[in-house]
Amino acid sequence: MLTPILKRLITHPTATAVVDDRRSYRSIELVVAAFNLATEIERTCRTQTVAVMTPTSAGFPIAALAGWLIGKTVVPLNYLLKKEELQYVLDDCGADTLITVGPMLEHLGYTPKVQNVMKLDELDLGGVPEPRWPHRATPDELAILLYTSGTSGKPKGVMLSHGNLAANLSSIRRHVDFTSADVMLGVLPQFHSFGMTVLTLLPLAFGIKVVYTARFVPGKLVRLMREHKPTIFIAIPSMYNALLAVKDASKEDLASLRFTVSGGEPLPDAVAERLQERFGKQLNEGFGLTETAPVSHWCRPFEHRAHSVGMPIPDVEQRIYDITSSPEAPVFLPPGQEGEIQLRGPNIMKGYYKLPNETAAAFTADGWFRTGDIGKIDADGFLYITGRLKEMLIVGGENVFPREIEEALNKHATVNASGVIGEKDPMRGELPVAFVEMREGETFDEKALLQHCRGLLAGYKVPSRIIKVETLPRNPTGKIMRRQLKDLL
Repeated sequence: MLTPILKRLITHPTATAVVDDRRSYRSIELVVAAFNLATEIERTCRTQTVAVMTPTSAGFPIAALAGWLIGKTVVPLNYLLKKEELQYVLDDCGADTLITVGPMLEHLGYTPKVQNVMKLDELDLGGVPEPRWPHRATPDELAILLYTSGTSGKPKGVMLSHGNLAANLSSIRRHVDFTSADVMLGVLPQFHSFGMTVLTLLPLAFGIKVVYTARFVPGKLVRLMREHKPTIFIAIPSMYNALLAVKDASKEDLASLRFTVSGGEPLPDAVAERLQERFGKQLNEGFGLTETAPVSHWCRPFEHRAHSVGMPIPDVEQRIYDITSSPEAPVFLPPGQEGEIQLRGPNIMKGYYKLPNETAAAFTADGWFRTGDIGKIDADGFLYITGRLKEMLIVGGENVFPREIEEALNKHATVNASGVIGEKDPMRGELPVAFVEMREGETFDEKALLQHCRGLLAGYKVPSRIIKVETLPRNPTGKIMRRQLKDLL
């Protein structure tokens, strides 16, 4: 993974590679900073892993490159976790060194229990670096440990090799016609798989200028679009929804964008339609998981199909497993029928760190990755995500996916966003319960919302009740956390 990035940076030394909230960096400045930081890490770090906790900025690619230069495995830390969870990740990965910035630690009020804490804002990384031969990693060598939520409640480390990352970038490049003339605007956190691969490694490897901002502030994002004229913007639906609330934003502000990509959670029709009407931009969906490094599907602008995340990127295979069949005698479904999405390709993770049982459960006997997502493939190979296997409700013997109910609710003019979970019922097994976040200035009317649902859904899918909340619980990327809604019942 390191070699193509270094080659690109060194052969275009004066090109502006990164702009963040503090300053801009030419390619050679990133290389110099990474080599100097590698020397600092090498002097004190005695473990194979090195942890990185930085805001969305040039700090993350500098730290990642530095770690790879000396053959380390990089562990990005989710700074939105609780302190106990952060410490669990540090302990689990065994890192003795944390690369961060002082203001972040002060803001979090967090004192990490590690041997070495390196603060990028206190290091001079601009001098002439010590000469060294970069470590030459094998494709199977572990590059990144990305921690994601686990079934036990503890984060689990997804092991991504240098080969996994390189394969994903190569497939994306063959699928999408990015050029060095493109400019990417990045706001997703770099501890997130999309923020790491697509918004950090991809622009470095292919010479795309990237503009970062550490916090999602809709008005500031519009100002950055006016200033830098980005051609690529990848975000989650709730971020696009927030942009619609910027009163002085115009079509001209987003006119430079040729790729407006939505991922991370289902794209509500209402958001897509309003963005098209307000800014003249068509949203195209993509799909992937941390375990797939992360991109597996990307719907390109010229092949847009509503609700589809597109076809698999090159080298990725897909199939739909009939969840009513047994693993010993699996049945795979034809186009148009729903089942579990299974994937295979060189981007699929090595496994979960120190969790052999969970790793084994994530793969089929013939080596396909079980995504846990429910979907269908049409006759042309386009994938449609319809639900999450673990979130599927069984109402009176019928399968019900929260996403379908949420999509119906989100079409109501008063609803900003919604989340649906199941509630135990002695007669029907489960009943769907909906939580709604209202648009600013709108009044909650449960009867009207229920009537709206009855007009769009089969009777057994209509929520048994609808509860208003001020703000729906979301993860660091803005995805609604359905599991946390159970605490509100």
